[in-house]
Amino acid sequence: MKSFRTRRHAAHSAADMFALVCDIETYPQFVPLCEAMKVRRRTEVAPGVVELVAEMQVGFKAICERYTSRVTCDSNKLEVKVGYIDGPFRKLDNRWCFREEAPGPDGKPRSIIDFFIAYEFKSMALGLVMGAMFDKAFQKYADAFVKRADQIYGRR
Repeated sequence: MKSFRTRRHAAHSAADMFALVCDIETYPQFVPLCEAMKVRRRTEVAPGVVELVAEMQVGFKAICERYTSRVTCDSNKLEVKVGYIDGPFRKLDNRWCFREEAPGPDGKPRSIIDFFIAYEFKSMALGLVMGAMFDKAFQKYADAFVKRADQIYGRR
């Protein structure tokens, strides 16, 4: 199973970064390979914990795949966990964790973003075709959210 882990620093609060990741309907605007996103169900499972069932369409050139996942947004812990339900993967595990960092010299909030994803395609052929493309895209995911935060919240 392939996996990727990264840690990024953002000139935005952990709560702001968490909110961006949980706003999954906006992903087609800025997330690499994401062509469409549809939330099928949204449920508050506990105070501060929202579970979404969402379908994401990813694509590159002539290849297009859809998959369904369960996204748990825990605002108490500032964590997002993504569990696989259905689609082209055999396994998919994705986690985000946001922590406040000491303010910068300007006194503005800063945060640390930890991103992890592990995946395995059901089809070896699809894995060969899309694997390298997914690897490149996942390396850009955390950066895409930091860039989006700069656009939404302003550059600090």
